[in-house]
Amino acid sequence: MHGINALNGMAGARLRLASVLKAAFVTIVFLLAGFSPATNAQSIPAPLVASDSAADAAATPIAPELDDIVSALCAQFRVTRADSIKIAHAVLTEANRYGMSPVLLLAVMAVESGFNRHAVSVAGARGLMQILPAAHPQLLARAGDLSDPATNVHLGSAILRGYLDDADGDLGAALHRYSGGGRGYARRVDQRMQQFNAHFQSVANANPNANPAAATKPFLYTAWHPDDSAGQ
Repeated sequence: MHGINALNGMAGARLRLASVLKAAFVTIVFLLAGFSPATNAQSIPAPLVASDSAADAAATPIAPELDDIVSALCAQFRVTRADSIKIAHAVLTEANRYGMSPVLLLAVMAVESGFNRHAVSVAGARGLMQILPAAHPQLLARAGDLSDPATNVHLGSAILRGYLDDADGDLGAALHRYSGGGRGYARRVDQRMQQFNAHFQSVANANPNANPAAATKPFLYTAWHPDDSAGQ
């Protein structure tokens, strides 16, 4: 009996040892498979890198000089030289402050007021960028004269920049909101931008001393075409 028990004990010990070794082997294989550098490299997708070529092509409007803006306002919109200088200063200052194209700001003003700084709409919107006091009471709480170009362009640019940020850079959506939902508004702004760009490009081409970098200064909003904003 004792011999049989001994044999049975030895056999059981060998079986237990084999089970332990097998479990250890399985664990090692699992760990190696789970933490293999090659396995990790294949399981983690490479980061997506967007091509800058399309964005750069869409974000290269003309960046006009002050004198270019003044001459355009005087000749095309019959704005006095004194007012044109004030408007040009305000446009370049706020475009730089808020990271927007000066051509965009000019286009909005052309559509909104035709550069009449004393313009008042039926709804009560005022000045170059037709700011509606009732829609922005907090922003305008300490505002001065809305017919003053510096004040009006500063506030209008702040409002438009906020709409751009809220729309994740979608210019069509931002313009649609800026106009209060006016149909065709974004398209009219786009047309004005094209006209200003064509004018400033012709000026730059005619000036051999023009800074080539000024004609390709990028601005901050996504590529947009009015065809993508139907009804805006």
